[in-house]
Amino acid sequence: MPLSEHEQKLLEQLEKQLHEDDPKFANSMGSDPGRNWSTRHIVIGVLATLAGVLLLLVGVSLQSIFVGVLGFIVMGAGVYFATMRSSAAGKAKSTGGKKAGKGRSSFMSGLEERWDERRRGEQQ
Repeated sequence: MPLSEHEQKLLEQLEKQLHEDDPKFANSMGSDPGRNWSTRHIVIGVLATLAGVLLLLVGVSLQSIFVGVLGFIVMGAGVYFATMRSSAAGKAKSTGGKKAGKGRSSFMSGLEERWDERRRGEQQ
């Protein structure tokens, strides 16, 4: 079910406020359109993972611990590289001007006020 225009506007406002208040958290959540999956990263990562699996199998068949461990490391690096997101545009955006600590503290104080109101409502 699609969102109404009011809900879409409200969602955009909340997302904008999140980016202003805590850009590091917002970027880690992946809501930044500048961060996307790179096909090149996925292909290279999958190929490296397959090469690591082959090295691991060769190490086991030759009973060589060094080759097996090397294969495991290559396999892990391939998985990491495949799941890594490209963030060239996201890094340029996030290094822009940060909001002063005052904005963040008012955001936190608003959350604390709402929490206190909720607690008062439960006690009555």
